[in-house]
Amino acid sequence: MNTPSIIAASAAQQRRLRIAARALARAKLVHAYGHCSLRLDVDHFLVCAPKPMALITSADDGVVVPVDGPLPEGVLGEVRIHQQIYRNRPELGAVIRSMPPTVMSLSTARCTPQRRHGMGSYFPAPVPLWDDPQLIRTEQQAAGVAQAVGQGNVVVMRGNGAVVAAPTLEKALVLTWYLEDAARVELQVRSAGLEAQGVVLNDEEAALRATDAGRIFERMWDYLSAGDPEATF
Repeated sequence: MNTPSIIAASAAQQRRLRIAARALARAKLVHAYGHCSLRLDVDHFLVCAPKPMALITSADDGVVVPVDGPLPEGVLGEVRIHQQIYRNRPELGAVIRSMPPTVMSLSTARCTPQRRHGMGSYFPAPVPLWDDPQLIRTEQQAAGVAQAVGQGNVVVMRGNGAVVAAPTLEKALVLTWYLEDAARVELQVRSAGLEAQGVVLNDEEAALRATDAGRIFERMWDYLSAGDPEATF
């Protein structure tokens, strides 16, 4: 089998990935752990520098990783998840591995957010749960996480954060924020004892509400990246 040649990421792609990484950190969706990536072509993607995202500077370029093949030296082991998702879903352009705190709390009880409000409408019902708290260190584990995402855009990992995948980096960032907001609503409803009375969007309502119109994703990207040293508006 031929080994795919490694290509270079453009300066603009590197900058976008750094902006997304720092936005995740400012929104407290990641801490010391987490990573994000951007597809470059069918055979390669760019993953952010292997350091806490809040500490990524304009000098910290990401690493080009092959979709098929061993991880380059220094790339975090869980980036295998990105490889598996890109391999299964050629239409996807970005993957984010995050640690949203409310998502994490719910997941320890094997709960994932339901579609209770507009921002929850963008996710499948139910949001899938990878029911294993272990770190992803093998190809088999990574393949299992990717299979749990399936044809959707998310998987929650029990006591271990979440993975979101989307056609663009902007959408992946925004959906990660939406997932945490859906978890916030879910936890508040449950904490108030209103779970039985709470209304969950049906498939038709969710499909109608989960719109791209009105610069929905662009406006949230602008909000989350505001103040970034490399952002331009």
